[in-house]
Amino acid sequence: MTNPPDTPMSLADVDVRDLIRTFDLDPSGRLSGAAVARGRIGEIWRLDTPSGSWAVKQVGEVSPEELTEILEGARFQEAAVSAGVPAPAVRRATTGDLIGEVSGLRVRLVAWVEMDEPSPDVDPAAMGRLVAGLHRVPFDGSIGLDPWYADPVGEARWQEVVAALRGAHAPFADELDALRPEIAALEGLLGGAPRSLRTCHRDLWADNVRFTGDGSLCVFDFDNAGLAEPSQELAAVLVEYADADPARGSALRDAYEDAGGPGRVEQPTDFAMPIAQLLHILDEGCRRWLAATSVEDRADNEGWVREFLARPLTRSVIDTLLPA
Repeated sequence: MTNPPDTPMSLADVDVRDLIRTFDLDPSGRLSGAAVARGRIGEIWRLDTPSGSWAVKQVGEVSPEELTEILEGARFQEAAVSAGVPAPAVRRATTGDLIGEVSGLRVRLVAWVEMDEPSPDVDPAAMGRLVAGLHRVPFDGSIGLDPWYADPVGEARWQEVVAALRGAHAPFADELDALRPEIAALEGLLGGAPRSLRTCHRDLWADNVRFTGDGSLCVFDFDNAGLAEPSQELAAVLVEYADADPARGSALRDAYEDAGGPGRVEQPTDFAMPIAQLLHILDEGCRRWLAATSVEDRADNEGWVREFLARPLTRSVIDTLLPA
């Protein structure tokens, strides 16, 4: 197929035979006629072969730093699979590279897994065991600490955001403004030195941990992996999967500890990762809403903002998730 001038190529233009050769797969494989999933991570296509199915993702233009993160995330994923963590297997090209050149495009493959829609309502004990397994994976990574998971957005920025939202008549501006005192108190918990560091997934929200067809859990999307404090990642998992339910929190924490997980959530400052991450996501959602040029884009980003407004992380929620 020949694209019109200035039309970027996509997986629809891939020669399937080239894809199969590049990744040494069965020659009778068939690629889906269109993307089977879309989202902020981009389009996913499906390649079916007699020996198994694969998720195919185009790798667009990325910076050298982003490429380093993608490559290390894949190595951490491979180490996790080898250690028995339920995650999709990575398929490398015949050259040994993660990313293969196929019909002029750069693509990568992981094993296809049938998954349910995202939901934080998972078995907390199973989630605790999964996170413990991740935190015990033998892996020495080079991706360091990231301000996204540790630094405050800052009061000056929140004042600027609320003013801009009010000026643009954002329907959620007053709700965000009402939360500013709580946000300031939460950001006051940030800034402490981590007790220990290891490579963590750093994105264990419900979008990336799903039930599979057999009812088990599977973790995927390791692209944000890097150094973090295991206790703080465990705190983020408690926020997502226990919410303000102390019984679910205890079940998750106990299963994590019984499975040998090294983290311990003992004080409010252990929640630094979810505080920083959620507030940066909230700030980014507001920024994107303000920059949106269509009704559809604004609705999409309003939904992103309202995920936090509908279920805000507060000091009260943190108190319910700490050990009695």
